[in-house]
Amino acid sequence: MAVKLRLVRMGKKKQPTYRVVAADSRSPRNGRFIEIVGTYQPRQEPSGVAIDNTKAVEWLRKGAEPTERVQRLLKVSGAWDEFKGTASS
Repeated sequence: MAVKLRLVRMGKKKQPTYRVVAADSRSPRNGRFIEIVGTYQPRQEPSGVAIDNTKAVEWLRKGAEPTERVQRLLKVSGAWDEFKGTASS
């Protein structure tokens, strides 16, 4: 089973919010997922990114592959640097 870290769309029409989830790559975008890793709110100014870095790094170490957008969000939250071992204190 290939696990991906990806976004699941939530919210009302024209007012999206997203969950960052660990999901089987074969499941649909808003389908089943394994665990919620964080949230992303693009309509806030500035955009709201709330990611549980320990969960995210744990999934990355297990081999989960992030999508491009989720990888950018992980860089913003600092989880990507922590995973790569280049975290600046």
